[in-house]
Amino acid sequence: MTDARDLLQRLANAYGVQTSYQGHDGREHAVADHTLVTVLGALGCQVEPDGPAGLEEALEQRRLAPWRRVLPPTTVAHAGSGGSIAVHVPHGSAVTVRACLEGGGTRVLEQLEGFTEPQTVDGALIGQATFRVPKDLPLGWHTLLASLEDGNEVEASLIVVPDRLDTAETFATQRGWGLAVQLYSARSTRSWGLGDFRDLADLAAQTAAHGGDYVLSNPLHATAPAPPVVSSPYSPSTRRFLNPMYLRIEDLPEYRDLGPRRRSRVDELAAERRRDNADAQALDRDAVYAAKLKALRWLHQVPASPERAEAYRAYRRAEGEGLDDFALWCALRGAFPHDDPVWREPGLVPGGPVAERYREELAEEVDFHRWMQWLCDTQLASAQAAARDAGMRLGLMQDLAVGADRNNADAWMLQDLLVGSMSVGAPPDMYNQLGQDWSQSPWHPERLAETGYRAYRDMLRSVLRHAGGIRVDHILGLFRLWWVPVGGPPTEGAYVTYDHEAMVGILALEAQRAGAVVVGEDLGTFEPWVQDYLARRGLLGTSILWFEQYDGRPRPPQEYRVRCLTSVNTHDLPPTAGYLAGVHLDLRERLGLLTGDAECERARSATERDAYLQAVREAGYLPAGPGPDLADADGLADVVVALHRYLAQAPSMLHGVALVDAVGEKRIQNQPGTTQDQYPNWEIPLADAAGRPVLIDDLDGVPGFARLLDAVDGELKHRP
Repeated sequence: MTDARDLLQRLANAYGVQTSYQGHDGREHAVADHTLVTVLGALGCQVEPDGPAGLEEALEQRRLAPWRRVLPPTTVAHAGSGGSIAVHVPHGSAVTVRACLEGGGTRVLEQLEGFTEPQTVDGALIGQATFRVPKDLPLGWHTLLASLEDGNEVEASLIVVPDRLDTAETFATQRGWGLAVQLYSARSTRSWGLGDFRDLADLAAQTAAHGGDYVLSNPLHATAPAPPVVSSPYSPSTRRFLNPMYLRIEDLPEYRDLGPRRRSRVDELAAERRRDNADAQALDRDAVYAAKLKALRWLHQVPASPERAEAYRAYRRAEGEGLDDFALWCALRGAFPHDDPVWREPGLVPGGPVAERYREELAEEVDFHRWMQWLCDTQLASAQAAARDAGMRLGLMQDLAVGADRNNADAWMLQDLLVGSMSVGAPPDMYNQLGQDWSQSPWHPERLAETGYRAYRDMLRSVLRHAGGIRVDHILGLFRLWWVPVGGPPTEGAYVTYDHEAMVGILALEAQRAGAVVVGEDLGTFEPWVQDYLARRGLLGTSILWFEQYDGRPRPPQEYRVRCLTSVNTHDLPPTAGYLAGVHLDLRERLGLLTGDAECERARSATERDAYLQAVREAGYLPAGPGPDLADADGLADVVVALHRYLAQAPSMLHGVALVDAVGEKRIQNQPGTTQDQYPNWEIPLADAAGRPVLIDDLDGVPGFARLLDAVDGELKHRP
């Protein structure tokens, strides 16, 4: 290894860029030098890979960076543990530090004994003093103030987080289960062609009637402000706000207050879209969204009652500038497509002069989008109230996407916090051997800290406000993310690390305040200690039946993790009936996603499947003798129930049942690593084994629905 390469790798490590990663094949893979240079440049460190002098200078500047700050920009401390803070001032100068508490009052921090060698920084000798963070500080968002000898004060963030989240403890004595649903696909007779917030409330009540404790939906994040929209709920325009496509128009007071002529026109729009409920082949998001937006514009013109007007004002006050900026972005996107030159004007940034001019010119349109967010918030609150009133211990479990689409709202609102030249993805693995590019800009780790993680906090608060739980998609992203240079292949990326103490701690703090359980989707390539760390902090992990194996054999359910949500499948796999039938192999072969021999892959998959069925048979959930006929619908349904009963023997606190499994659906909702021209990801309506559409009004009449839910509930309630 040359001196220059050694220096480059040391510099990358200093910035939290990992120079190698362990692949799904168990081997260590080196990150290419040109990738390291590109990622370092995105983090603000411009270097040449073969310039030792420049690399040495960059390393020295990185070492001195903390010494140029009086206080670290953000300090995260665990309640009951305290900690310490390094303060940097001119050598020999006096300094005092106090904490200004979120709830009022101040605490003076004690300076600790000890000596650290001063450093020469930019020609000045800088010393370091260390202060103790008191163990008894309350949870919350506090402020550190350092008072310097020259009379100046320096401010920084101090966040005190729970050492351990305790919201899941109720499930330690009585395990719980819930239904996982892609809400857009779960329609009712009153839906406008897509499932909505009222459907979510009704589905929660139906699930509760069978003993369920939660309904986990796909992310409900906002999409584009008008059609066309991206199909994937995991590629939103922002994660902080909600998707008006899920509004139930007829439940809004403004609908009741419409004049007869306008209400008749709304009813005509609804009737036209409801005809789509009979289509089991594909969903038409754009048509649904266009119809609802047309109706909502009429409703927006209805004068608000004094009570409604005050509730709207209160919502606006609570959401503040973030809501205003999102509504402005929506109005701007309605006026200018994302590739319009106007977006490159220097003043068209949040708070900029051009943006403020448009805020006035588009005031009515801004208010329309702001008002729709209030409507979404109220209907989601009603759905959560309905779920809890039905007896659910959690109610709604919200799904948090990894990030937002690179060309949408978050990219504009949070452009100082996101790295636009990078895209988030995943390295190659056994399920997608070409790697993945999710077209989402990652957080800039240092800018998050410099702003006290406030954007991250605000997003979490919005998602948690009407939820009893939150599922964090790819929670490993709070530890590290696979950064792919925009325009490059996913195979040429690198992992960039984050301050997981801050990211996980803030998540735990906001979940504790909301009384919500946190489930982390901790699947894929990760470092083994991560799962232990999440469990210690009180967060639940994720176990999927088909992934739980060792040496080619299924792991017995009794050996699964306790602090976990366990399910047979996930939305990135086929429904259980489809998995057993091998539909995923057919699709991957057709799309050219297999890098090896297709027949060998089928043989491997069949061996794996048969091993699981044998384990289920040995556990007594399938009869002895010849294997079940998977080509027979009734036999296949029996196997699906048996697999769920078998998995219910796991000691995991939470168990999940996919709605698609309860109705016999075989089709894949999402094939990772594909585009819409390859496969209709996230556009598959709920249907039964015969391909007939299933509406949630009719679920109790679907033979497999009650049978599967009652089987899981019975296993969990009658076994410790």
